[in-house]
Amino acid sequence: MGQRRREQNFREQKDDFDERIIDIARVAKVVQGGRRFAFRVTVVVGDNRGKVGVGIGKARTVPDAIRKALETARKNMVNVPMYGTTLPHEIIGRHGAAKVLLKPASPGTGVIAGGGVRAVIEAAGYRDILTKSLGSSNVLNVMMATMNGLERLMDIRQVASDRGKDIKEVSPFWGRN
Repeated sequence: MGQRRREQNFREQKDDFDERIIDIARVAKVVQGGRRFAFRVTVVVGDNRGKVGVGIGKARTVPDAIRKALETARKNMVNVPMYGTTLPHEIIGRHGAAKVLLKPASPGTGVIAGGGVRAVIEAAGYRDILTKSLGSSNVLNVMMATMNGLERLMDIRQVASDRGKDIKEVSPFWGRN
């Protein structure tokens, strides 16, 4: 009985993710004899400690679409570098016509973001960040652009070791946070 309880506790700890449903859209496929309606659900999953993923699920019913989206988001989770409670450097993420500027902020600033960008940033665990959506207003593309920017972030410690330099030489901001 003890082994089963330990496995159950491990599963509960493993599934301790911040799950957010961002968008539910009804989509139609035109077939012979009319339209077939389904639902597309966009979800963000993160552990609030530097791991985040976005998933999309499509099904004839909303609960099935949510389940599929959550599975996809968990599979697509990536580790993102954190510098205290903010980003290590400024970056622009791109996806389709959407562009998102992600900029580090000083402690106490909070999350200055809206809609899908806010959900992705908060699920990743950032607490101080400035963002600006520069292109498309399509929620799905904006979220994917945010993920693109987060995936391309470089860890300051890794950059310093690659260049064979001290962290303070690479970033003048090191030690402020």
